[in-house]
Amino acid sequence: MKLSGARIVLECLKREGVDVVFGLPGGAVLPIYDVLHDFKGLRHILVRQEAAAGHAAEGYSRTTGKIGVCLVTSGPAATNLVTALQDALMDSIPLVAFTGQVPTHLIGNDAFQEADNVGITRSATKHNFLVKDGNDLAANIKEAFHIAGTGRPGPVHVDLPKDVLVKEWTYEYPETVHLRSYNPTYEGHPGQIKKAARAIVRAKRPVLYVGGGIISSNASPELGALVALTQIPVTQTLMGLGAFPMADPLSLDMLGMHGTYYANMAVHHSDVLVAIGARFDDRVTGRVDAFAPHAEIIHIDIDPSSISKNIKVDIPIVGDCKRVLAKLVEALHEELRTYPASGVREARKQWMGQIAEWKRDFPLRYEWSDEVVKPQHVVQEISNLTNGEALIVTGVGQHQMWAAQYYRVKHPRAWCTSGGLGTMGYGLPTAMGVQAGNPGKVVINIDGDGSFQMNSQELATCFEEKLPVKSVIINNGGHGMVRQWQRIIYKERYCASDLGGSPDFVRLAEAYGCTGIRVTRPSEVVPALEKMIATPGPVVLDVWVDKHECVFPMVPAGGANIDMILAPPSVDVRDKAARSQTGF
Repeated sequence: MKLSGARIVLECLKREGVDVVFGLPGGAVLPIYDVLHDFKGLRHILVRQEAAAGHAAEGYSRTTGKIGVCLVTSGPAATNLVTALQDALMDSIPLVAFTGQVPTHLIGNDAFQEADNVGITRSATKHNFLVKDGNDLAANIKEAFHIAGTGRPGPVHVDLPKDVLVKEWTYEYPETVHLRSYNPTYEGHPGQIKKAARAIVRAKRPVLYVGGGIISSNASPELGALVALTQIPVTQTLMGLGAFPMADPLSLDMLGMHGTYYANMAVHHSDVLVAIGARFDDRVTGRVDAFAPHAEIIHIDIDPSSISKNIKVDIPIVGDCKRVLAKLVEALHEELRTYPASGVREARKQWMGQIAEWKRDFPLRYEWSDEVVKPQHVVQEISNLTNGEALIVTGVGQHQMWAAQYYRVKHPRAWCTSGGLGTMGYGLPTAMGVQAGNPGKVVINIDGDGSFQMNSQELATCFEEKLPVKSVIINNGGHGMVRQWQRIIYKERYCASDLGGSPDFVRLAEAYGCTGIRVTRPSEVVPALEKMIATPGPVVLDVWVDKHECVFPMVPAGGANIDMILAPPSVDVRDKAARSQTGF
């Protein structure tokens, strides 16, 4: 069968089960949009800037488990998309990104809206293709989806010259993919798994350290089975939140630079640390020579290049988290039948007592005020009102860390944030993709005034595409995390961190056809949140908060995780959560 290249692209997407494409048209991809005009079964969501298409695809993928798809034109459209591709690469989000390209005979001639898309995106993608022969088009697209979704997931880029899209080619979609040089390892080595099981049953102070790989491999049930069997406490990375319920008594919440005191102390004093689907990045480890100094480290990850890259590990296991954990639980059952663990049981009892003491003495705390809204209180109340069941997206900055600390995530694929790249402007467009992939669910974007302004134009997309995203802006009138570092590290030498009171977010929301609400006092927080959730359509809730509030705990750059700076405690948030319902 012969079809135009443009038609082949859409037929391939249909065969891959794609139901939503986020995009923005332009000259080089107009042949695809011409076919899309009457193509059935594929929803196109028109964004206002190309980076938003990539971020929306990220949110769709992260929460549905499917591969996100975005489509933009050539030149500046492709370069705008690069930030989202790099973001997806660092956070292991599977995407297939299509870009337009000038006709093949003009490539390299500096033609109008030409850019070296393959060269530019090479370091920002897991793999990329420049399709010069339309007879390879279907095979390349099949390979792109295969590479994006297997092994360590990530973004794959397909560059489409305009003449390839216009001409007709033989269409035959391959049923299978065989790439000689690409064979991810899924099954962990049995001997290594047995060694890990032996170390775990003998451990007196064990900790599980879990990351986004648990979520990518849908391994939360297996993690739950491991915890139920071993009763080992669990700490999660920023990308791993939701892998294990944060309200569970064995949860230590997040570790690292803005992690909890008890998580960082538990990791530091552990004798066996089991890292699962995590990559030991610098925001987690702090000073590497002081990270878990007493621990035998087990590392389970599908990406062999992550093993011992930042921290040397003792028992490496390369494989898919879901499959390895299932085998590890089997091995643990076998070990527990043969190993006398009376001494270990007593040591574990003392270990859990020590952790309980750290939790009691050093919980997350903040100063309460009757006069000014505290940002932590806002996030707490979002968590209370949604019972932890909303799909949460954040921008990047202080609000991101407060959301990670105070929102009690219950489920995997319910939390989206920019971890590795730390992309400001991520929140709103990502929330659009989450909403498109999860119609009928409550999607809340917790954002900052600085981060929100970087993609606020996507309110138009929310309105036109009927995506009822709720955005809560933690408005402290500046780049709060920059200001915090200038205050603590740079001796209050504030420079270029103040944004003032512009714009008026309520009027901005209304200008885009959305609902705008403003909060300036603590007593207004809960009623405004209730109104926001109950209001149909997209809503922007502008909450004016204490601009001097800092995120604590905080590990200063270059410090060890035990060198935490703690906020002056006055209100235990566990008590505060209960009292807030009575108007405290």
